[in-house]
Amino acid sequence: CILPRVLLIANVNDSKKLTAKVRKRLFESLTTNPSIVYAIGLIEPQEIDRLNIYQATIQAMWKAVDQLSTYPDYLLVDGMRLSHPLLPCQKIIKGDQLSQSIAAASIIAKETRDRLMCYYHEQWPQYGFNQHKGYGTAQHLEALERHGPCLIHRHSFDPIKTRWPKEPLHQKLELIDTPEF
Repeated sequence: CILPRVLLIANVNDSKKLTAKVRKRLFESLTTNPSIVYAIGLIEPQEIDRLNIYQATIQAMWKAVDQLSTYPDYLLVDGMRLSHPLLPCQKIIKGDQLSQSIAAASIIAKETRDRLMCYYHEQWPQYGFNQHKGYGTAQHLEALERHGPCLIHRHSFDPIKTRWPKEPLHQKLELIDTPEF
């Protein structure tokens, strides 16, 4: 997410510290402002299983950078080292609390994920994705026990890798087919 240097948006902070209502309002403000440039990199669950979560996160970041309509001069990354072949990068611990740009990116990422989980809820309502957004809550774990994993569950993540090891997926999920948010 690239913000103009002179733009200061009230309440932009670590997405985890915001209420869902504030995060949604900020997402709308950030994504509709023509002076803000952003892009989102999505990685399929099967690719996360293949790579591991850390490497998949790096791939998602590279995808997002490559999709930006304006190429940045410098990358600020929240809490992890990222190397890019063309751009200098800086890891910032607690970056979403120190950089408005990182905080804005975290809001866009969290709200996009939440909306994606609500979309998946329409396909698999038995899991309650619209409520827990895919996190390992008691409700989600109970649904997994009752129904087993579906296409969006990562098989490299406990409890799935322990309870359903190497269970084959019968079809591949294509995130490309998801709606624009």
